[in-house]
Amino acid sequence: MTAAMPDYESGYVDVNDTKLYYEISGSGTPLILVHGFSLDRRMWDDQFAMLSEDYRVIRYDVRGFGKSSDAPTTPYSYPDDLLGLMDALGTEKAHLVGLSMGGAIVVDFAVEHPSKILSLVPVDAPLGGVDWVTDFPQRMGVAAGLANEVGIEAALKLWLEDELLVPAMNNPACAPALGEIIGDYSGWHWTSGAKGAGRDTPTVNSLGVINSPTLVIVGEHDLIDFHAMGDVMAEGISGARKVVIPGVGHMSNMEDPATFNKILLEFLSGVA
Repeated sequence: MTAAMPDYESGYVDVNDTKLYYEISGSGTPLILVHGFSLDRRMWDDQFAMLSEDYRVIRYDVRGFGKSSDAPTTPYSYPDDLLGLMDALGTEKAHLVGLSMGGAIVVDFAVEHPSKILSLVPVDAPLGGVDWVTDFPQRMGVAAGLANEVGIEAALKLWLEDELLVPAMNNPACAPALGEIIGDYSGWHWTSGAKGAGRDTPTVNSLGVINSPTLVIVGEHDLIDFHAMGDVMAEGISGARKVVIPGVGHMSNMEDPATFNKILLEFLSGVA
């Protein structure tokens, strides 16, 4: 059951020639939630209210997702967008929590702006520069091709049936919400030709610059790739540790929010 929404403020900020939609609840130390691919800020419903009791929680729709703009199609940088959002909202430093694509965003951001991080929590996150063991990138490519050749509805149906999302879609507590959020995805990143600007140095080679407390979270039944990449992050970031949430897959925060929230709060409470 999704938690009741807290009181929050919302709006748009102009960042790097696009508009990002955000929501803020609570007061105190800033904490930013970054969602995964094909998702939006709503995937954090079970964390937004809970965290806002102790933190100034900011969640936003990444460029091209949710209510954020999907223009222009010139090369863009998700970490640069996050920096612009923080600057526009007067946020000097923050705890960063990101899942999947969002996890990659916060890790890249931490590499590029280590002084702006209070703590780092990548969840079921890929890591730039580490080879994939499974054929997941090829499967995503098939979905993108289907979006262009047949249409977004067919592509999203295939995407929702992918091995990555099977545990979540078999979980009656989160499947309806997950299906609704992904069903609202426009497919812009598949069909527009827009591409994110790559980093000159693979992220895996720069993990040593991250000096903030770091917790790597992975769902037990997630793809082997995310476990392996989580291990690399836990080993490559000073003082980092990895926690596996039992009984869940890629969408660990939605599949078992009670366990996820407990682990996250225990970690945050230990950060000075």
